[in-house]
Order: sequence, then C-alpha cells, then structure tokens
Amino acid sequence: MTSTLAEYFAGVQHRLPGEADRVLKALEDDSPMNKEELSLTSKVKRAVLDHVIMQLYALGLVEVVTEGKSKMCSLTSLGWDYLNLRKAG
Repeated sequence: MTSTLAEYFAGVQHRLPGEADRVLKALEDDSPMNKEELSLTSKVKRAVLDHVIMQLYALGLVEVVTEGKSKMCSLTSLGWDYLNLRKAG
C-alpha cells in the first residue's frame, strides 16, 4: 500500500487531537521553545501538552531536544511540510 505525502498528512490530521493544531501553530510562529512557553503560547494544559508532543514526535513532525533542565520543542522538516500542505489544501 502506497500513498502520497498529502494523503498521509490528511490521515494524520484526522487522528490528532485539536490541541495539536494549536501546538503546531505556536511552533510555526516561535520555534523552538520549551514546554512551559509552548503550553502558555498554545493555550494547552501542560499535562495534555506532554501527550500531544509525544504524538507529534512519533509522527516525526516535532523534535524534542534536552537543553539543561528544559526540553526544547521545534518543528522538523516534515513538520514544516505538513503545515505547508495543510495551508495549500
């Protein structure tokens, strides 16, 4: 079974919780940021944010890097492609 990237992203969009859109939008505007900033900027509760970040990380849309005590989140190139295709479609 093969699908195009656009078809894959369409399936991803339907499976992600609504908070994922807010997290991706915040990262698009101000990437990278730590989870505290991301929680405040995206208006997603911290407990929910951790779950959403792990989903986005598993899909390859978000990268999480540890810097000291902070975990910095940023969009991957696949994450940028996802946002660009969503805007185009």
